[in-house]
Amino acid sequence: MRFDVVISGGRVLDGTGAPPFRADVAVAGDRIAAVGRLDGAQAETVIDATGRFVAPGFVDCHAHGDAAVFDPAVQRAALRQGVTTFVLGQDGLSFAPGSAATVAYAARYFAAVNGPLPGGAPQDGSLSGGAPQDGSLSVGQLLDGYDRAVALNTAYLLPHGTIRYDVMGPSSAPASAGDLAAMVRHVERGLSEGAAGLSSGLEYLPGRYASAEELAALCAPLGGLPYVTHMRAYGVRAGVGMAEVVDIARRSGAAVHVSHLHGPAGVLLPLVEEALGEGVDLTFDTYPYLRGNTILAMVVLPPSVPGAETDRALEMIASDGLDDWWPTLAGTWPRLTVSHAPGLEWAEGMTMVAAAERAGLEPAAFCRRLLTETRLEAGVVSARPDEGPEGEESVRRMLRHPSQTGGSDGIYVGGHPHPRGFGAFARFLGRHVRELGDWTWEQAAVHLAAHPARRFGLADRGLVRDGFAADVVVFDPDTVADLATYAAPRTLASGVDDVLVSGVRVLAGGELTGATPGRALRP
Repeated sequence: MRFDVVISGGRVLDGTGAPPFRADVAVAGDRIAAVGRLDGAQAETVIDATGRFVAPGFVDCHAHGDAAVFDPAVQRAALRQGVTTFVLGQDGLSFAPGSAATVAYAARYFAAVNGPLPGGAPQDGSLSGGAPQDGSLSVGQLLDGYDRAVALNTAYLLPHGTIRYDVMGPSSAPASAGDLAAMVRHVERGLSEGAAGLSSGLEYLPGRYASAEELAALCAPLGGLPYVTHMRAYGVRAGVGMAEVVDIARRSGAAVHVSHLHGPAGVLLPLVEEALGEGVDLTFDTYPYLRGNTILAMVVLPPSVPGAETDRALEMIASDGLDDWWPTLAGTWPRLTVSHAPGLEWAEGMTMVAAAERAGLEPAAFCRRLLTETRLEAGVVSARPDEGPEGEESVRRMLRHPSQTGGSDGIYVGGHPHPRGFGAFARFLGRHVRELGDWTWEQAAVHLAAHPARRFGLADRGLVRDGFAADVVVFDPDTVADLATYAAPRTLASGVDDVLVSGVRVLAGGELTGATPGRALRP
């Protein structure tokens, strides 16, 4: 027997939930060719997995790597956690589909989250070849640009906010019948080109303006692929958001997946159970941290400020029309740490209060300066009000629910991002499996690989099984750990040293091999 790769001597976590078992794993081409005792098997590459687990590659159900995935440092950060697939197009905002103006809007508004797409929009499938003649970008072009260009696989959700902007611009008006028809055509075309579902961001713009009726109409063509939503409300107000999710599911019949479902478990889990009890096909992702990371404008600006229209919003921020608003944020300033501040990089990593003090300003005045000088591009890490011992217990209870899947919500933009993009999956394994016992090792493979692969229609991934795509992770259960902290957020995880993507070794001894076999995965 001769294979391209044999991983020998490890204990296999096959993704089915079965206990680990001693087996060798053989790879031929981009497929798993055999799992079992393969004594005498020959291979060009042999990986000794003695004392380590062999698992299906993990699927990050919520990653903001839309542009960052081209950065080898980001690829290494993900692979060092065992992540082999990013699900992109999150929160209703990304680069496709749309006209040049739409692509520019999505890039500008979500600059602190997704960053700039290298080389602009693609031409003939290349993301470094300059924009097409009209500057537009389709889902097919975007996926072609990812395919075999990076070390990770990528899947892409159709972003509702981008689609709405392409049809209606920044308008807050309800969608007309004609608008809805145009948006549905975008969805249908995007699905035909390989999108893995539809995402929404109902606290962002212009997604915030959409009704449940509008969203349900766009969900109708999904055909079993999920509607993935950053809900309209979280935390103690999650009932508002979840009621809308259930309404959209009822209207459309779509499967639903709630993004970063954080907050008090005593509030959230009954809502999940209620939805499941009503027959809603519901899953959700969580990350194992108590702080968030987003654009500053979303956190601090009132709904009256049209953040989708930068110049108009900046005029309002500069005026005295918000003088009564800023004092209401007194309790918010101590919870914010600047993560991304182009032109004011000295403030990155500082709390809003400390940065304001250094600038000789009150926090509200410094915030206005930050918004103005970055043209609303600033990003922040924010501590949630429920941070503390009860918040930690809520994180643990949420991830133990069988509908949970892993998602980092990783953001790689700025000098001081949240550590979750560099440590979430290693933290699931090191802290929540080894230290706390929230999952068994076999349950971890289900939550982090098999379950999300099924959810996003990746039918040949998520299991270590003959004939499946050879996305395989080898990790040490004794040393796998997250090392990234809020103080040092870009520190790489430990314990994952060898990773295959589509049968090709992309991480060896913890270092990138330089291979870029990552596929743009089309369900």
